[in-house]
Amino acid sequence: MAGASSLQPRILSSFVGDCRFIQSTRPLYQLFRYNRGSKHVSMQLSRTFFGLTNLLFNRRNLDELPNSKRKCLRPGKVSPCQPVPDHILRPPYVKSRKPPGIVSGPEVHDEKGIGCMRASGRLAAQVLEYAGTLVKPGITTDEIDQAVHQMIIDNGAYPSPLGYGGFPKSVCTSVNECICHGIPDSRALEDGDIINIDVTVYLNGYHGDTSSTFFCGDVDDEAKNLVQVTKECLYKAISICSPGVEFKKIGKTIHDHADKHRYGVVQQFVGHGVGRVFHADPVILHYRNNDRGRMVLNQTFTIEPMLTIGSINPIMWDDNWTVVTEDGSLSAQFEHTILITRDGAEILTQC
Repeated sequence: MAGASSLQPRILSSFVGDCRFIQSTRPLYQLFRYNRGSKHVSMQLSRTFFGLTNLLFNRRNLDELPNSKRKCLRPGKVSPCQPVPDHILRPPYVKSRKPPGIVSGPEVHDEKGIGCMRASGRLAAQVLEYAGTLVKPGITTDEIDQAVHQMIIDNGAYPSPLGYGGFPKSVCTSVNECICHGIPDSRALEDGDIINIDVTVYLNGYHGDTSSTFFCGDVDDEAKNLVQVTKECLYKAISICSPGVEFKKIGKTIHDHADKHRYGVVQQFVGHGVGRVFHADPVILHYRNNDRGRMVLNQTFTIEPMLTIGSINPIMWDDNWTVVTEDGSLSAQFEHTILITRDGAEILTQC
């Protein structure tokens, strides 16, 4: 969601993008704008980068999905957010009721912090695994949100997305062409859908962040292949991580594998440092880049590639959160929080 690199001015988010030309303490959604009704995102950049903005966010009509039997994703009714017991520790951004700004500095931990990160990561993984068992035709994403919310608070944790920059729910549910940050609502899942469920928990002062893309009913081979390759991209990227490795190798690894299968890599949304804060340095770009920076021992961050079958250009809905592909093509995502160890990388968000 937010962060500022100590090496290079930028904004970042996992509800963010690769906007390396801006340094700002404003929350991400204030750095984006759109015309209500058009649903097309543009970044508030200087004239120097205006041409790049137009290139990244071409304007097209999404009323129909050509050459597809799928219905175009449309927003449903969003129910009120669910309560959290008073005894559960809230992240600072919830108590302040202010949109989070940009957080700088990497998340590097001592032994106690590593233990806390393992606990939050393990709970996030357990919640995600449970959420995946709920995916079936007929269930609404709001019902998934309710179940996720209840499991998180039952374990004494806070659902990190709830109240982050005004996000109204406890989990992100991104269906079919939704790239990320879908808001759970009254839409029922249909046979053949794919859905990414993005879970983050705040336990004992530390965030654990993870996501997976699940199949709903009988999914076609086109969708299955996209999901499989996206998952492979994540694990290939994790496999090259260790102290001293350049962060840019993550992007190259992911992009090379995606290219091999002729999938697009979304560039506007990135991985991030995570730990005591939800989003921090470093910015993890999932495509080829020349960024500086190397991994350090005991550092935690996420890798979360988003691949598409068609256009990689994002369009934001009027809710300020939901991001879909420009051409309505399918998108998939997988995410883990990892810890850099002496021997490589430890996946913290697995059961």
